[in-house]
Amino acid sequence: MKVLFLPGVGGDPMFWRPLANSLPRAWDKVLFGWPGLGAQPRSPAVNSFDDLLAMVERCIDGPVALVAQSMGGMLALRAALRHRQLVTRLVLTATSGGIDLAPFGAADWRNDYRREYPDAAEWVYQRGDSVEAELSTLDIPALLLWATRDPLSPAPVGRHLASLLPQARLIELDDDNHMFARDRAAEIASLIQAHLEVEERPR
Repeated sequence: MKVLFLPGVGGDPMFWRPLANSLPRAWDKVLFGWPGLGAQPRSPAVNSFDDLLAMVERCIDGPVALVAQSMGGMLALRAALRHRQLVTRLVLTATSGGIDLAPFGAADWRNDYRREYPDAAEWVYQRGDSVEAELSTLDIPALLLWATRDPLSPAPVGRHLASLLPQARLIELDDDNHMFARDRAAEIASLIQAHLEVEERPR
């Protein structure tokens, strides 16, 4: 099984290392980093979310599962919509999925992010393309993991995405930590492994 791990706006491939290490060793795991975001070095080839999406798409060379956190979830959903026959399963944690978070009362992350990463690429502050209208057509099993008190991606966002995705299962964890996928990796690994190992039904 090939699994692509997409981090959030921090861009750090090591975000997913605790979880990846808790999943079967035999799996082919690709941990992405986002050039120019967080503390990651810039690349002249990466100047937009579309360029990040292209990075992901180059690794979809056969059946893959996508595991994504926060901003990475927007990229995962866009990739899944474009490669429906190859993306077999989705795991989304604490993400906007590219939808507008304003109606859900989400806290604004940009000022804190700019203070922590003053050299991050400016395009990160732009809104990516919304795919909300297309999500009802994405007939791929999706596991959604949310913290009940996450200020950046509130639980109602997860419920909304679960209502849009035809094969979604939402699990809410009692937590206020946007980074729970990293900090509670050992706890959620069994949930993710069970989701990814379910035999794929014909589509």
